Amino acid sequence: MASTVTGGPRPGYGQLLRTPGAWTFLLPGFAARQPFAMLTIGIVLLVQHTTGSYGSAGMVAAVTGVSMALCAPQSGKLADRFGQRAVLLPGVVLHTVSVSVLTALALADAPLWALFAAAVPTGASVPQIGPMVRARWAAKLDGSPLMQTAAAFESVTDEFTFVVGPVLATALSTGVHPAGGLIAEAALTLVGGLLFAAQKGTQPAVRRVSSADAAPRASALSIPGVRVLVVAFLGIGSVFGGMQVSLTAFSEEIGDPSVNGLLYGVFAAGNMLAGIACGAIAWKSGPRQRVVIGYVGLTLAASGLWAVQSVVLLGALGLLVGLCIAPALIGGYTLVESLVPASARTEAFTWLTGAVALGQAAAVTTAGRLADAHGASAGFVVPLAGTVLALVTLLALRSRLTPEESPAGLATDREASGVGHRTRVTVD
Repeated sequence: MASTVTGGPRPGYGQLLRTPGAWTFLLPGFAARQPFAMLTIGIVLLVQHTTGSYGSAGMVAAVTGVSMALCAPQSGKLADRFGQRAVLLPGVVLHTVSVSVLTALALADAPLWALFAAAVPTGASVPQIGPMVRARWAAKLDGSPLMQTAAAFESVTDEFTFVVGPVLATALSTGVHPAGGLIAEAALTLVGGLLFAAQKGTQPAVRRVSSADAAPRASALSIPGVRVLVVAFLGIGSVFGGMQVSLTAFSEEIGDPSVNGLLYGVFAAGNMLAGIACGAIAWKSGPRQRVVIGYVGLTLAASGLWAVQSVVLLGALGLLVGLCIAPALIGGYTLVESLVPASARTEAFTWLTGAVALGQAAAVTTAGRLADAHGASAGFVVPLAGTVLALVTLLALRSRLTPEESPAGLATDREASGVGHRTRVTVD
């Protein structure tokens, strides 16, 4: 058992879910985060239907992803400073309006530049429900060994979302109306987001800065360890994006497009299974070691994708890649609890989520071009390149993943709250 546990039964999912008030934000949070996984595929299906071009559809989706990645950390920073509710209420309304405008423009056969213009606010306003849920866990479990279990639980929830969301959006877009996926995404964002924002009792406390300490508040990105994790999560995003495009290209090359769903489902299942296991195991090693070990495994697994030509072997390797993603992701999110003061955690979580989205957007574009020009095998080089570059950075700078004194603008809030970086408490 980990040395940080001070007593009681081994931390597990049952103990985690008995945390007072947890279900009040978990249920609306689960509904509100579904649209995140529906947006990209909804855009691709609608724009491809109206333009007849997968290339145009992919570019519009990529603009949305980049916009989200660049703006998500600012949304997190505002949530830390003014409270999640203050950011969510206008955010969900703006996102609903932006998606509606993008849908209307696509159905009206508007020029591509107009779709790009509408895609910018659509991505910029995506509600960061996942990071906000993680910040609520961190506020409730600050210093508890249950944080590792919470990180694993959230990873499984994210992966389940990315299984359900795209299936729902695809079914609505192909079976009901081409705009059905985006319309449902906007409706779920509005209803789920408002219900989540209504749970005021569980949102992290807003730490006010006195007039004597009115210096500009430092960003979570000023912490060296967060910058290292951002690079690592960019590499993970390259795996998600590269796998999506390359598996599709591989399925078309072998003349069986239906295999795509099966292969990606196996890949996602690997991530889910590893996430469940990470939360159930009483780890003796720290999260920094798990991030490094998981990333080494991920890079090695991704290195063989480009050479595989068999459906069975590609499925097996995809499962292995998925199994290696969860330890790296969960370890990274767990490290935030010790690296980042409570006053900047939502921002830190959104930097990591945004890094995954940015890596995914870049990988989708790059892998798509390589697959078009040289086949699916070339597309699979993208996850390899992304993970190798991130692993080199991670190994070279892994010492920065050790908690140290925070920058001035962050330490003030942390110290004011009376919570130390390494304080451990027992949670019933």
